[in-house]
Amino acid sequence: MPQLSLPKDSSLMAKNFTYGVATASFQIEGGVADRLPCIWDTFCNTDGKIADKSNGDVACDHYNRWLQDVDLIESLGVDAYRLSISWPRVMDKRGQLNDRGVQFYIDILDELNKRNIKPFVTLYHWDLPQHLEDKGGWLNRNTAYEFANYVHLISKAFATKVYSYATLNEPFCSAYLGYEVGVHAPGVVGREFGRKAAHHLLLAHGLAMQVLEKNSPNTLNGLVLNFTPCYSASQNEDDLTATAFADDYLNQWYLKPVIDGEYPAIMQQLPSAHRPEIMPGDMEIISHPLDYLGVNFYTRLRYQASATDYYHELPHQGPVTDIGWEIYPQGLSDLLISLDSKYSLPPIYITENGAAMADVFENNQVNDLNRVEYYQQHLLAVHDAAEHGVNIQGYFAWSLMDNFEWAEGYLKRFGIVHVDYDTQVRTIKASGHAYSALIKSR
Repeated sequence: MPQLSLPKDSSLMAKNFTYGVATASFQIEGGVADRLPCIWDTFCNTDGKIADKSNGDVACDHYNRWLQDVDLIESLGVDAYRLSISWPRVMDKRGQLNDRGVQFYIDILDELNKRNIKPFVTLYHWDLPQHLEDKGGWLNRNTAYEFANYVHLISKAFATKVYSYATLNEPFCSAYLGYEVGVHAPGVVGREFGRKAAHHLLLAHGLAMQVLEKNSPNTLNGLVLNFTPCYSASQNEDDLTATAFADDYLNQWYLKPVIDGEYPAIMQQLPSAHRPEIMPGDMEIISHPLDYLGVNFYTRLRYQASATDYYHELPHQGPVTDIGWEIYPQGLSDLLISLDSKYSLPPIYITENGAAMADVFENNQVNDLNRVEYYQQHLLAVHDAAEHGVNIQGYFAWSLMDNFEWAEGYLKRFGIVHVDYDTQVRTIKASGHAYSALIKSR
């Protein structure tokens, strides 16, 4: 059996270091008849948006199999489970709680707590109710206040059952992929939209932090951001300048306002029509102190100067995962060390890290040695950053199980547990066994 190993004296081997697995509601739940439509339902039903023309109507049928899935999570020996709440499952169109949807999550939270598995709850993992998108979605400032209302009601309902809240998962994806380049729901395209959506998302985060401070002061409350470190194709001054711009535009845009209360200086280089509309007091709300920062990492990208744009993104270099992303573990330690030197950060949790691999299921097993190697390299990268003094408190594997992988549909498998989508049978992969063994060896 392939192994994962870390130095015995590593802080990642301490009993108080949190190991977990992560999922997202739309990607695993199904149960579509028992919730309102969301932007991803609409996106899936739009021709040409999902690679295999699939949708999230059934997904992993977690809505009906959640108890079996909690058994599975417990069997892995993890300390924590990161799940997301489906906003359209727990709220109705009037902005009131849907009791049946709320009870679904309360049952899961109660079961996790009974088994001493810490619930890390993400309040928004991209499934915006469609009726709010119909009013402008994240381009409408009012959506931030609708979010704060939802967070108020759901945090009251969950009371003391949650260990940690994340307001948003990866606002970059919601804003840039959803409202600027249009490859994610709702599929809006235009540079004039991306920064505006991002600002309303960050405003929603800040408003939600204020709510959580009142309603849930004893939970760890924070934000989850994804980072794709930017590397210059050369040491040529133009390439370095373009790469720094890309980093500010794609990465720092979402962290600097939260930590420092201001957007990167490149905002002044954007046409006024592309800038967000910032109201008095917004930046103070956005920069509400965090209890922790969640960092999601998968790959890096390389950049050079462009004659026609701010930067030119180069294709991924090999080796790559099945989704085509370069495997570059050094990027994770570089990222963590650079963020730690640039900002005054709260404790960090690696809230997502993992790889899509072309798994082969045979003899009732998946011997995914390539994924085991990916985890080995990236856990060592986290260890290196910790050795450099970065305060890292936990690590979550993405993902618990194969699931609906957004625009890729069911074609790409990230799970440490294999899912047969015809039978819904779950089978722990070699990577899942190796991850479990590492956690239990502490």
